[in-house]
This record gives sequence, structure tokens and C-alpha cells, in this order.
Amino acid sequence: MTVRVRFAPSPTGMFHVGGARSALHNWIYAKQQGGVFVLRVEDTDASRNRPEWTEGIISALAWIGIAPGTYEGPYFQSHNAQAHRDAAEKLFAAGLAYYCDCTREDVQARTGNQYSGYDGHCRERGLTAGPGRALRFRTPDTGTTVVRDIIRGEPPFDNDKLEDFVIARADGSAVFLLANVVDDQLMGITHVIRAEEHLPNTPKQQLLWEALGHTPPVWCHVPVVVNEKRQKLSKRRDKVALEQFRDEGYLADAMRNYLMLLGWAPSGDREIVPWSVIEEEFRLEDVNASPAFFDEKKLRAFNGEYIRALSTEDFVAACEPWLTKAAWPGFDAKAFAAVAPLAQTRITLLAEIVSYVDFLFLDAPDVDEAAWAKAMKEGAADLLNATIAAYTTVAWDAETLKSTLEGLGTERGLKLGKAQAPVRVAVTGRSVGLPLFESLEVLGRERTLERLRAAVSRLG
Repeated sequence: MTVRVRFAPSPTGMFHVGGARSALHNWIYAKQQGGVFVLRVEDTDASRNRPEWTEGIISALAWIGIAPGTYEGPYFQSHNAQAHRDAAEKLFAAGLAYYCDCTREDVQARTGNQYSGYDGHCRERGLTAGPGRALRFRTPDTGTTVVRDIIRGEPPFDNDKLEDFVIARADGSAVFLLANVVDDQLMGITHVIRAEEHLPNTPKQQLLWEALGHTPPVWCHVPVVVNEKRQKLSKRRDKVALEQFRDEGYLADAMRNYLMLLGWAPSGDREIVPWSVIEEEFRLEDVNASPAFFDEKKLRAFNGEYIRALSTEDFVAACEPWLTKAAWPGFDAKAFAAVAPLAQTRITLLAEIVSYVDFLFLDAPDVDEAAWAKAMKEGAADLLNATIAAYTTVAWDAETLKSTLEGLGTERGLKLGKAQAPVRVAVTGRSVGLPLFESLEVLGRERTLERLRAAVSRLG
């Protein structure tokens, strides 16, 4: 039997990092088993679906290594609407489903309490299809449905606790529970690897698989991803969009590595490992069932490690989209290449490269006023004037520039850190950044002196 797994996102918003983690689990398992990964877009919610969301899903998957042409699909759930209707009619004809016109208010009126599940009122009424009549599946009155799950074991669900759930709306369209099962059957899915939040649906779907004459797939429910408060990551509350992380300058390899650590760990006392090691060592049965904390601070640290591991050539290439977007008229590729190794050791997001190197390519630095106020204390003008005089004639290399300014500071009772503060702000506009003297060497004598003079003029 060929293993066939599927990833089935809904195109109703940005691509959730939890979904990306599930996609990677499916992807690796299929590769390990010599199987097939199927991408199915569950696009039946016409009021919320947008083509750009589908394009975003495909693009985000490609970014983490699941590229078009390496999987089957994308298929679209909406294309299977007739098969969904046929399955609903089959269940109705077999007496395994019935029509119901009850509203939530009707059930509350009969039971005298808040709605806690359907009470089976229409089971024996013999209704047929019609306006306002949904189709409900007739769950068994007795017995237990046991879900065999790779991670969860064999959780039992008492059938008498499962309400007769809706499988088709009054207009004949299937709801998620039925559509999902029919699609999986049509596509020959053998393993369903998905988020823990779907576990309560699983006994219902397993009953549908059996009622439609098929053997249920192997189930596997990976742990829910939570924030620092141990709340499930929410699009409304948390930063969860994979595209946002990509656009901020996280590397795909860092993101993939980190996502795979949400509930699992490679062998040994290590976390940052090559993808080939993850593909070799990952086992679904080793995934922890407990909620997995998505720690953005840790992810950012991961990203910094991956950035520092790049060759200088690859780092320059990785920065190119942000440099292009900045569109500095004075951009100089050779100047950037000269400071790239210095920036590479400092940034943790590729997007940060702009604020580290913009002073090289602007006519004048973009001054941080708070940094200016802190650096330009009493005596700053005197130090800057002395620096201008000295820098007019000294050899223009980082070591000479450093020793010169250090000497000027010593004459004024200042350590190098204090002496270089007004020079850094005058030249770069900020109080932190790349090593100062290497930056001055790349910026050049004339531009450095021009900025120092402008700072003195501003100080009055």
C-alpha cells in the first residue's frame, strides 16, 4: 500500500505557523515512507475564500521547501461538491441519516436548558429534503468508537455522547465533517496527520468512513501550538502568519528547523541541526502530546545562528530583497560587500540590514533624535572639531582612525566608548550599529568629514 497523506488548508487568511508545522509533518512522513503528499485546498466557504489566500498558501509552502511539482495537487474541495451530495444521499437512502428542521431555539425549548447537543427529536419523523431541513447522521445509540492515533494512543468515545451531527445543509451542500471524509476517500488518503484541535471530530468522521463502506485512515493528531500564556495561537491575538515571518527576514531553513521542534526533538543535546538529520530522525510516534510553546524570541535566536552560518556570498544574496526595496539612489554594491561580514554577526533578521547600512548610501544620515540628545553632551562640539582636524590628514584605515580618536578622547579624559559616541551619531545617525572605524573606512574621508562638520554646525 502506498502511503498517501494530505495537507488541507482553508484559503481564508494568512498561512498559520501551526498549519506549516502540520504540513512539514505530513511532508516528512510521506518522504520517509516513499509515499505521496497531496495538497487539497478546502475552499467551500465562498464568503471568506479569496484567490490570493490560495496563492499565499502555495507560496508559503514553497518557502519552507514544499514546492509545486513535488506534490500532488493542488486540488480544490469545491470541485467535489457532487460527490459530497452523492455521499449524503447514500447515507440517507441507507437509513443512516435523516432530515431535521429543528433550530437551536427549538432544542432549548424542549430541553429547558442551554443548548448542549442535539436531542434526536427528528430521528423518527420521516422528513424528506426541503427548505430549512439539514441532514443529520444517525450515530449509534450504544457502544464505543475507538480512535487509534499514532500520538494519542486509543482514546475511546462513547457513542451515546455523540450527538446526531449535521452532514449536509438545507441547500444540499456538505459540511466539513462529510466533505473532508469524502475527499479523503476519493484521494486514497491512508494517513491523516493534523492538529489536535480536530481530535473531537475524529470519532464522527470515523463513523462516516465506516458508514460509507471504507476503512478509516491511520489518525495522528499533533499537539496544539500555544503562546507564552499557554493559549492556543490565534490569528486575532498572536503573530501567527508564516508570510509575516518570511517578510521580516527569517530564513526558511531556520523556520523549518524551529517548527519541527514544536513537540519533537532530534537526538542528543542539540536543536539546530541540518534538515537531512530531521528527515532521517523524525518519527511521528516520538512527537510529544503536550501543547507546544511557540517562542518567538527563541525563533529569532535560531535565525541569528542560521544567518551567521551563511557564507558571505549567500548572506549578501539573502539581503538583496531588502536592499532592493530600500531603493537608495546612492547604493554601492562594493561598499555593501565590504561591510556585509560585519553586519552578518550582528543582525537576527534580514530586514534589520537596512538600518545597519543605510548611512552608507544616504546623502545624510537619518538621525535618531534620542541618540543625538544622549551623545551630543557638553564638549561634543570640541571633540568633533578636533576629530575633523585630525581626520583631515591621517591615513584612512580603521586602525589609524581608531587610535586617533582614542588619543583625542584621552586628552579630554574620555575612554574610547565615550569619545566615539558623538562621532558615531554624527556619521551614522544612531548610537548602535556596525563597528565604527571599519564603517568610516568604507564611507570614505570626504563623506565622513562632511557629516562631522554638519553635526558641529547643528550644535551651533
